[in-house]
Amino acid sequence: MSRIGKQIIEVPEKTEITVQNNTVSVKGPGGELKRAISSAVTVHIEGGKVQVKPLHDGAAALWGSTAAHIANMIEGVNKPFQKKLIIEGIGYRAELSGAMLTLLLGFSHPIKVAVPQGLTIAVAKNVITIEGADKEKVGQFAAQIRALKKPEPYKGKGIRYEGEVVKRKQGKRSTA
Repeated sequence: MSRIGKQIIEVPEKTEITVQNNTVSVKGPGGELKRAISSAVTVHIEGGKVQVKPLHDGAAALWGSTAAHIANMIEGVNKPFQKKLIIEGIGYRAELSGAMLTLLLGFSHPIKVAVPQGLTIAVAKNVITIEGADKEKVGQFAAQIRALKKPEPYKGKGIRYEGEVVKRKQGKRSTA
C-alpha cells in the first residue's frame, strides 16, 4: 500500500488542474505543466483537492509516484524549483549569453551548453542558479552540468551542488 498515494493533495487558489485522456495538466502563476499518467490509476478532483486511486492491486508503485508527480507539478507552477551549482577551481568560470551557457573548466576549449526551454539560469561569480517549474527538468539539467566536471577528491576542483560535501583525500607523501 502506498502511503504517498493515500494522501490528499491540496490545490492552491490560483491553480487549475484538469485530467483529459490520461494527461494531467496544471496551470498556475508560474506556468503550465502537462504529464501523461498510466491508465492503471485514476485521478479524482473535487473542491480544490486531488486524490489518486489505483484500479487494481498491481498498480501500487504507480499510485504513489503519480501522486508525487502531481504534487510536484502543483508546487512547481506556484513556486519554481531551484538548484545551485558551485564552480570551484582556478580559472574555472561560467558565462551566460542568451540561451547558451559557456563553461571554462580547465579543458583546452570552452564547453557550450544550450539552456532548455522553461528554465531560467543566473550566473553570479562562481554560482550557477537553475530555476524552473518542472522539477525533473531542473534536476536533469543540473546533473548534466555537474557531470561535465565532477569535483575531484584531492583539491576539490570541479562543479558541485550547493551543500554537497566532497570527501577530501590526503595526497602523496614524500619519504625522508
